[in-house]
Amino acid sequence: MVLLAEEIKKLKQEKDAVILSHYYVDSDVKQIADRIGDSYYLAEEATKVPNRTIVLCGVTFMGESVKLLNPEKTVLLADRTAACPMAAMYSIEEIKNIRRQYDDVAVVCYINSTAELKSYSDVTVTSANALQIVRSLPNKNIYFVPDENLGKYVASQVPEKNFLFYKGFCHVHAAITASEVTKLKQEHPAAQVLVHPECRQEVISLADYVGSTSGMLRQAASSGAEKFIVCTEGGILYDLQNRNPEKKFYFPGYPLCYSMKKITLEGVRDALLTGNNEVTVDGMYAENARASLRKMLELSRS
Repeated sequence: MVLLAEEIKKLKQEKDAVILSHYYVDSDVKQIADRIGDSYYLAEEATKVPNRTIVLCGVTFMGESVKLLNPEKTVLLADRTAACPMAAMYSIEEIKNIRRQYDDVAVVCYINSTAELKSYSDVTVTSANALQIVRSLPNKNIYFVPDENLGKYVASQVPEKNFLFYKGFCHVHAAITASEVTKLKQEHPAAQVLVHPECRQEVISLADYVGSTSGMLRQAASSGAEKFIVCTEGGILYDLQNRNPEKKFYFPGYPLCYSMKKITLEGVRDALLTGNNEVTVDGMYAENARASLRKMLELSRS
């Protein structure tokens, strides 16, 4: 591992590359990354780094988003097969039908989606900024795609708007059950429950804190609690323990995203060495998808 990490470091310098990693990938990959974060952080950081090449350690939609925001740069995926199932859950025909039915509807697209879906949307959001962006939109009607669970959580916080949902979901977060969380609460009654809004509503109802991956990390660090029940993908445990070595963390079934676990040091090395797994976006979707992402960044910063 040490030799591989040194090889990657040398290749980064040769290729003028930066490595961006999501929290959910394995810890050995995060140890060689230049930036670690959630989808929003990675999308924003990608627009700031000066390097000509970006290696994305995450699923394919993240690589597409980085390429859309940096069309002049080379974006490489550490693993081209690491796909998010939810990103493929959508129907363009349904979006067209909704637009015909509601004159003022805003199609709000979760970043966990393809460039094609983003291109048919008005704005992209992440779990970190969805509430802020939806509240800022002038539209009364919101069609939230593709994650129904996140959409329903946002709707519960913005009752003044009318929400419509597509029935997509994250299979990792949707698999977390209220009974598992309740059992952990009984075993650790002093523990604070941190829940990602991609979870089902009955799990969210048990939460002390609901937020994005980065938000959960901040909450664990700032809270006076010593124990936490964490309802999100298990890869975050590495970051939680690194930042809070004195605290204890429990997971309901230790949920894992197997697509994220496809990312390896060997994959990072090979992408840098060969230039394979370069991200391209179909030109018929790129302009509109890019506009949806840029609107997200603009509204998030305002």
